[in-house]
Amino acid sequence: MPILRRDFLSGAAAVAGFTLSGVHAFGAAGKRASDIRVGVVGVRSRGREHLNSLGKNAVVICDVDRDILDKTTREHAERTGVEAAKYVDYREMLERADIDAVSIATPNHTHCLIAIAAIEAGKDVYCEKPISHDVWEGRQLVAATRKHNRIVQCGTQSRSSKSLMDAVAWVQGGALGKIEYALGTCYKPRPSIGKLDTPLEIPSQLDYDLWCGPREKLELYRPQVHYDWHWDFNTGNGDMGNQGIHQMDIARWFLGEDRLAPRVLSIGGRLGYDDAGDTPNTQVAYFDYEAAPLIFETRGLPRSKAGQSSWGRSMDRYRDAGVAVIIQCEGGHVLVPSYTEAIAYDNTGAEVKHWRGGANHHTNWLKAIEAGDRSLLNAEIQEGHLSSSLCHVGGASHQLGERVVANDIAAKIASMPLLSASFDRMASHLRANDVDIDHDEESLTLGKWLEIDGETERFVGSDEADKLFRCPSREEFKVPDLGA
Repeated sequence: MPILRRDFLSGAAAVAGFTLSGVHAFGAAGKRASDIRVGVVGVRSRGREHLNSLGKNAVVICDVDRDILDKTTREHAERTGVEAAKYVDYREMLERADIDAVSIATPNHTHCLIAIAAIEAGKDVYCEKPISHDVWEGRQLVAATRKHNRIVQCGTQSRSSKSLMDAVAWVQGGALGKIEYALGTCYKPRPSIGKLDTPLEIPSQLDYDLWCGPREKLELYRPQVHYDWHWDFNTGNGDMGNQGIHQMDIARWFLGEDRLAPRVLSIGGRLGYDDAGDTPNTQVAYFDYEAAPLIFETRGLPRSKAGQSSWGRSMDRYRDAGVAVIIQCEGGHVLVPSYTEAIAYDNTGAEVKHWRGGANHHTNWLKAIEAGDRSLLNAEIQEGHLSSSLCHVGGASHQLGERVVANDIAAKIASMPLLSASFDRMASHLRANDVDIDHDEESLTLGKWLEIDGETERFVGSDEADKLFRCPSREEFKVPDLGA
């Protein structure tokens, strides 16, 4: 029988305090947080921050790139005095009985595979965002968490921010009246990643088969394997699922929504250059929640063509927002410009409230493991699953869209003022970058309106979309089907 959303939500209460043969179900429960032994998987970029955050708790390091593995292990020893064991293959690492927990910062497309394997090996897990590559994967990870009674945290670290907790409570308490909409922005410089005429020669120190994991093992026509996988739908989810998921999660948190939006539409494309990527660098995604919509805007180009000589200093801003969230209410709005700050304004623009201060997300995870209490987590995996899935359904709308000129798009969405306003701003931005959206029928993609059943999280009435609910995977690296 499929595990439905309501079962996910009730799972934490159902297993609270569960014991088996006199042993607490959570593997490291009873240990002090400082004694919990953690293996960190994927340490090229974000994983290094995991190591810094975990300090001496990190006793094993795993990475498919041997050069990165050696260098990072050496640096970790110099910084902490811990001579961490090294592994290329996460499966070998998980055989160690002396590892209590695993912290995962690999590329998105291997998050669920490794997290579920760790859970099945008896480990608690910290999994970077997005926690999945598609909606189905995320459901399996939540199901595995419930089945094996593990403590699993999503790496949306803003959830541990005291300032945002207080701001959310203040807004939801009605201090600014009813929420009218939430707007997330990811205006972040994303120049061309380039394009090769012949396939990239995979570096010899990289286990490419293991790196590909569940996804199709393709020849690459970009100049580098690492990081730029974000801009390939085979392995990544674009900037909405990279940087943007943080702002998406904050927006959904303020809205108080605990399921996927019933409808979603994407408008945008990969514009301003021709490279090896296929995810949008410019996008408006509209999540049509009944109480108040969530709108997400991605812009990877600078504010104008001239700005392409200095990308980082020339990005657009909207209402003081670059990479941020705006919660518009009847009596004013809240700006969230970072993970540790929120500012409330009334309708005259006067500041009425200011919150500052964050907390360590890994510390919250370790404390929850110490207590054996999933309810202490600030970003329990169900929350990570929902916010990740919003990114996936927005990407699905884009992938199923059609190429349309700007005026035709404007006409089709004219009855939706908020969406029209976002699109108009995006259109002006693209024109300023000399992108011909008015005549070139191959520029903009008008995504398909997709309907979603909030209970089952399945697409409704679209066989095409249903294929994107669960992406095909290679046999050796299949994410286990737990019936969710």
